[in-house]
Amino acid sequence: MTLLAASRPFWPLFVHVLGTMTLFGAVLAAFATALARLPRATFASLLVALPAWVVALGAGHWLEHDEGLGGASPTWLQLGRNVLEPGVLVLLLALAAAWWWRSSGKAVAARATAALSGIYLLLLTVAMLAMSGKWS
Repeated sequence: MTLLAASRPFWPLFVHVLGTMTLFGAVLAAFATALARLPRATFASLLVALPAWVVALGAGHWLEHDEGLGGASPTWLQLGRNVLEPGVLVLLLALAAAWWWRSSGKAVAARATAALSGIYLLLLTVAMLAMSGKWS
C-alpha cells in the first residue's frame, strides 16, 4: 500500500484537491449566504471561489500531464474537465449577480445569485462523485 502511494505524484494531487475543496466550500458558502440574504458575504465567498478555481484547474492540468493522461482521457477525467473549465462562466455570472445584488439590493439579483450558485454547486458535486469513484 505504501509503495502504491509513493508512486503517485503527491504535490499535483494535493494542490488539485486543495483547490477543488476550497472551490466547493466557497460556492457552498455563497449558496448558503445567498439563501440567508447576506449580499456582502455572498460576494466575498464568490471572490474566494475565483482563485480556487484557477488553482484547481492549473493543478488538474499539472496532474494530468504528470500522469500521462493527455491522449486517452478516461470518462471521469473528461467529466471533471467539462464541469471545471466551462463552469467558470457560471461562477462569473454568479459573481456578477452577487455584485449587482450587493450594489442595488434587488431581490431578483438575490434569487439569481442563489440559483447560479446552486447550479454550480450541483455540477461540482457530480464532478466530485465522478472523480472520486472514477466512473468508467
